[in-house]
Amino acid sequence: MAGLEGRVALVTGASQGIGRAVAIELASAGATVALAARSEGKLAQVKAEIESAGGKAESFALDVSSEDSIKTVAKDIVAKLGAVHILVNNAGVTRDGLVLRMKSAEWHEVLNTNLTGSFLLTQALLQPMMKARWGRIVNITSVVGEMGQAGQANYAASKAGMIGLTKSLAREFASRGITVNAVAPGFIETAMTAVLHDDQKNAMLNVVPLGRAGVDADIAKAVRFLASDDASYITGHTLDVNGGMYMG
Repeated sequence: MAGLEGRVALVTGASQGIGRAVAIELASAGATVALAARSEGKLAQVKAEIESAGGKAESFALDVSSEDSIKTVAKDIVAKLGAVHILVNNAGVTRDGLVLRMKSAEWHEVLNTNLTGSFLLTQALLQPMMKARWGRIVNITSVVGEMGQAGQANYAASKAGMIGLTKSLAREFASRGITVNAVAPGFIETAMTAVLHDDQKNAMLNVVPLGRAGVDADIAKAVRFLASDDASYITGHTLDVNGGMYMG
Protein backbone atom coordinates (compact mmCIF):
# COMPACT_ATOMS: atom_id res chain seq x y z
CA MET A 1 0.00 0.00 0.00
CA ALA A 2 1.24 3.49 -0.87
CA GLY A 3 2.79 5.39 2.00
CA LEU A 4 1.75 8.76 3.41
CA GLU A 5 5.16 10.33 3.96
CA GLY A 6 5.05 14.11 3.84
CA ARG A 7 1.30 14.25 4.47
CA VAL A 8 -0.41 15.90 7.43
CA ALA A 9 -3.53 14.07 8.64
CA LEU A 10 -6.14 15.33 11.08
CA VAL A 11 -8.19 12.71 12.91
CA THR A 12 -11.09 13.82 15.10
CA GLY A 13 -12.19 11.70 18.03
CA ALA A 14 -8.62 10.40 18.13
CA SER A 15 -8.50 9.81 21.88
CA GLN A 16 -10.02 6.33 21.78
CA GLY A 17 -11.64 3.58 19.72
CA ILE A 18 -11.74 3.90 15.95
CA GLY A 19 -10.20 7.38 15.96
CA ARG A 20 -7.21 6.20 17.98
CA ALA A 21 -6.70 3.20 15.68
CA VAL A 22 -6.94 5.39 12.57
CA ALA A 23 -4.41 7.87 13.96
CA ILE A 24 -1.93 5.11 14.78
CA GLU A 25 -2.40 3.52 11.35
CA LEU A 26 -1.86 6.77 9.46
CA ALA A 27 1.21 7.57 11.55
CA SER A 28 2.63 4.12 10.82
CA ALA A 29 2.22 4.90 7.12
CA GLY A 30 4.39 8.01 7.52
CA ALA A 31 1.86 10.81 8.02
CA THR A 32 2.25 13.49 10.65
CA VAL A 33 -0.98 13.18 12.60
CA ALA A 34 -2.94 15.95 14.30
CA LEU A 35 -4.86 14.26 17.09
CA ALA A 36 -8.08 16.04 18.01
CA ALA A 37 -10.64 15.34 20.72
CA ARG A 38 -12.03 16.85 23.91
CA SER A 39 -9.98 14.67 26.28
CA GLU A 40 -6.47 16.11 26.37
CA GLY A 41 -5.29 13.43 28.79
CA LYS A 42 -6.23 10.58 26.47
CA LEU A 43 -4.79 12.42 23.48
CA ALA A 44 -1.46 12.68 25.28
CA GLN A 45 -1.45 8.90 25.67
CA VAL A 46 -2.11 8.34 21.96
CA LYS A 47 0.57 10.88 21.04
CA ALA A 48 3.08 9.08 23.26
CA GLU A 49 2.13 5.73 21.73
CA ILE A 50 2.69 7.04 18.20
CA GLU A 51 6.00 8.68 19.07
CA SER A 52 7.28 5.59 20.87
CA ALA A 53 6.80 3.71 17.59
CA GLY A 54 8.78 6.35 15.68
CA GLY A 55 5.83 8.32 14.35
CA LYS A 56 4.96 12.01 14.48
CA ALA A 57 1.89 13.47 16.18
CA GLU A 58 0.58 16.59 17.86
CA SER A 59 -2.55 16.86 19.99
CA PHE A 60 -5.24 19.55 19.90
CA ALA A 61 -8.23 19.97 22.22
CA LEU A 62 -11.27 20.17 19.94
CA ASP A 63 -15.01 20.18 20.51
CA VAL A 64 -16.60 19.48 17.12
CA SER A 65 -20.01 20.59 18.42
CA SER A 66 -18.62 24.15 18.77
CA GLU A 67 -18.07 26.28 15.66
CA ASP A 68 -15.72 28.55 17.60
CA SER A 69 -13.62 25.59 18.71
CA ILE A 70 -13.45 24.27 15.13
CA LYS A 71 -12.29 27.61 13.70
CA THR A 72 -9.69 28.12 16.44
CA VAL A 73 -8.23 24.63 16.29
CA ALA A 74 -8.17 24.55 12.48
CA LYS A 75 -6.01 27.70 12.54
CA ASP A 76 -3.79 26.26 15.29
CA ILE A 77 -3.18 23.06 13.34
CA VAL A 78 -2.26 24.89 10.14
CA ALA A 79 0.03 27.25 12.07
CA LYS A 80 1.82 24.37 13.79
CA LEU A 81 1.87 21.64 11.13
CA GLY A 82 1.05 23.37 7.86
CA ALA A 83 -1.78 22.52 5.50
CA VAL A 84 -3.86 19.45 6.30
CA HIS A 85 -3.79 16.97 3.42
CA ILE A 86 -5.94 14.23 4.97
CA LEU A 87 -9.03 14.86 7.09
CA VAL A 88 -10.77 12.03 8.90
CA ASN A 89 -14.11 13.12 10.37
CA ASN A 90 -14.59 10.47 13.02
CA ALA A 91 -15.78 12.23 16.20
CA GLY A 92 -19.30 11.31 17.18
CA VAL A 93 -21.73 10.78 20.02
CA THR A 94 -24.87 8.75 20.65
CA ARG A 95 -27.94 9.68 22.67
CA ASP A 96 -30.17 6.67 22.11
CA GLY A 97 -33.88 6.59 22.75
CA LEU A 98 -37.19 5.87 21.09
CA VAL A 99 -38.53 8.75 19.02
CA LEU A 100 -41.58 9.23 21.25
CA ARG A 101 -39.29 9.81 24.24
CA MET A 102 -36.37 11.54 22.56
CA LYS A 103 -35.81 15.11 23.70
CA SER A 104 -35.09 17.74 21.06
CA ALA A 105 -31.81 18.48 22.86
CA GLU A 106 -30.71 14.86 22.32
CA TRP A 107 -31.59 15.12 18.63
CA HIS A 108 -29.70 18.38 18.14
CA GLU A 109 -26.64 17.30 20.14
CA VAL A 110 -26.10 14.25 17.95
CA LEU A 111 -26.74 16.07 14.66
CA ASN A 112 -24.56 19.03 15.66
CA THR A 113 -21.65 16.84 16.73
CA ASN A 114 -21.73 14.10 14.12
CA LEU A 115 -22.89 15.95 11.01
CA THR A 116 -22.64 19.72 11.40
CA GLY A 117 -19.23 19.43 13.05
CA SER A 118 -17.93 17.39 10.12
CA PHE A 119 -19.27 19.95 7.65
CA LEU A 120 -17.74 22.91 9.49
CA LEU A 121 -14.34 21.31 9.97
CA THR A 122 -14.19 20.27 6.32
CA GLN A 123 -15.12 23.80 5.29
CA ALA A 124 -12.38 25.23 7.51
CA LEU A 125 -9.65 23.08 5.95
CA LEU A 126 -10.59 22.97 2.25
CA GLN A 127 -8.75 26.03 0.94
CA PRO A 128 -5.19 24.64 1.34
CA MET A 129 -6.27 21.33 -0.25
CA MET A 130 -7.75 23.22 -3.18
CA LYS A 131 -4.58 25.28 -3.60
CA ALA A 132 -2.42 22.16 -3.54
CA ARG A 133 -4.87 20.33 -5.84
CA TRP A 134 -4.58 17.26 -3.61
CA GLY A 135 -6.62 16.19 -0.64
CA ARG A 136 -8.29 13.24 1.03
CA ILE A 137 -11.42 13.52 3.15
CA VAL A 138 -12.71 10.36 4.82
CA ASN A 139 -15.95 10.50 6.79
CA ILE A 140 -16.68 7.76 9.31
CA THR A 141 -20.36 6.99 8.94
CA SER A 142 -22.12 3.80 10.10
CA VAL A 143 -24.09 0.80 8.91
CA VAL A 144 -26.92 2.36 10.94
CA GLY A 145 -26.95 5.28 8.52
CA GLU A 146 -27.59 2.84 5.67
CA MET A 147 -30.15 0.49 7.20
CA GLY A 148 -31.62 2.39 10.16
CA GLN A 149 -31.91 1.27 13.75
CA ALA A 150 -34.79 1.47 16.23
CA GLY A 151 -33.89 3.70 19.15
CA GLN A 152 -31.22 5.57 17.17
CA ALA A 153 -33.15 7.92 14.91
CA ASN A 154 -30.83 10.82 15.72
CA TYR A 155 -27.64 8.80 15.23
CA ALA A 156 -28.90 7.13 12.05
CA ALA A 157 -29.97 10.47 10.61
CA SER A 158 -26.58 12.01 11.35
CA LYS A 159 -24.73 9.11 9.74
CA ALA A 160 -27.01 9.00 6.71
CA GLY A 161 -26.40 12.73 6.40
CA MET A 162 -22.65 12.09 6.33
CA ILE A 163 -23.11 9.81 3.33
CA GLY A 164 -25.01 12.56 1.50
CA LEU A 165 -22.38 15.09 2.52
CA THR A 166 -19.66 12.78 1.22
CA LYS A 167 -21.27 12.44 -2.21
CA SER A 168 -21.93 16.16 -2.54
CA LEU A 169 -18.40 17.17 -1.53
CA ALA A 170 -16.97 14.57 -3.90
CA ARG A 171 -18.80 16.16 -6.81
CA GLU A 172 -17.85 19.70 -5.81
CA PHE A 173 -14.12 19.15 -5.37
CA ALA A 174 -13.14 16.34 -7.74
CA SER A 175 -11.79 18.88 -10.24
CA ARG A 176 -9.36 20.09 -7.57
CA GLY A 177 -7.83 16.67 -6.99
CA ILE A 178 -9.66 16.16 -3.69
CA THR A 179 -11.35 12.81 -3.10
CA VAL A 180 -14.10 12.44 -0.54
CA ASN A 181 -15.18 9.02 0.67
CA ALA A 182 -16.88 7.42 3.65
CA VAL A 183 -16.24 4.28 5.67
CA ALA A 184 -19.29 2.64 7.21
CA PRO A 185 -18.38 0.37 10.14
CA GLY A 186 -20.73 -2.37 11.23
CA PHE A 187 -20.58 -4.02 14.65
CA ILE A 188 -17.10 -3.02 15.85
CA GLU A 189 -15.74 -3.74 19.31
CA THR A 190 -15.29 -0.25 20.80
CA ALA A 191 -16.19 1.62 23.98
CA MET A 192 -19.44 2.63 22.27
CA THR A 193 -20.51 -1.01 21.76
CA ALA A 194 -19.07 -2.26 25.06
CA VAL A 195 -22.13 -0.91 26.91
CA LEU A 196 -24.47 -3.25 25.02
CA HIS A 197 -25.96 -6.22 26.87
CA ASP A 198 -24.98 -9.73 25.79
CA ASP A 199 -28.40 -10.34 24.26
CA GLN A 200 -28.03 -7.16 22.19
CA LYS A 201 -24.57 -8.19 21.02
CA ASN A 202 -25.76 -11.70 20.13
CA ALA A 203 -28.70 -10.28 18.20
CA MET A 204 -26.31 -8.15 16.15
CA LEU A 205 -23.90 -11.02 15.53
CA ASN A 206 -26.77 -13.16 14.26
CA VAL A 207 -27.09 -10.85 11.25
CA VAL A 208 -23.36 -10.72 10.49
CA PRO A 209 -22.51 -13.40 7.91
CA LEU A 210 -18.88 -13.57 9.04
CA GLY A 211 -20.19 -14.38 12.53
CA ARG A 212 -17.96 -12.07 14.52
CA ALA A 213 -17.56 -8.46 15.50
CA GLY A 214 -14.96 -6.34 13.79
CA VAL A 215 -12.10 -4.53 15.49
CA ASP A 216 -10.99 -0.93 15.20
CA ALA A 217 -7.97 -1.94 13.10
CA ASP A 218 -10.35 -3.14 10.38
CA ILE A 219 -11.65 0.41 10.00
CA ALA A 220 -8.21 1.98 10.31
CA LYS A 221 -6.81 -0.02 7.39
CA ALA A 222 -9.76 0.97 5.20
CA VAL A 223 -9.16 4.63 6.03
CA ARG A 224 -5.45 4.30 5.28
CA PHE A 225 -6.26 2.90 1.84
CA LEU A 226 -8.70 5.69 0.99
CA ALA A 227 -6.17 8.28 2.19
CA SER A 228 -3.43 6.92 -0.04
CA ASP A 229 -2.55 7.43 -3.70
CA ASP A 230 -3.70 3.86 -4.30
CA ALA A 231 -7.27 5.18 -4.00
CA SER A 232 -6.82 8.17 -6.29
CA TYR A 233 -9.63 7.08 -8.63
CA ILE A 234 -12.18 6.47 -5.87
CA THR A 235 -14.44 9.30 -4.76
CA GLY A 236 -18.01 9.64 -3.51
CA HIS A 237 -17.90 6.04 -2.32
CA THR A 238 -19.05 4.49 0.94
CA LEU A 239 -16.85 1.54 1.87
CA ASP A 240 -18.77 -0.94 4.01
CA VAL A 241 -16.65 -2.65 6.65
CA ASN A 242 -19.30 -4.72 8.38
CA GLY A 243 -18.69 -8.43 7.90
CA GLY A 244 -21.61 -8.59 5.46
CA MET A 245 -24.13 -7.16 7.93
CA TYR A 246 -25.44 -4.85 5.21
CA MET A 247 -24.92 -5.37 1.49
CA GLY A 248 -26.24 -2.28 -0.24
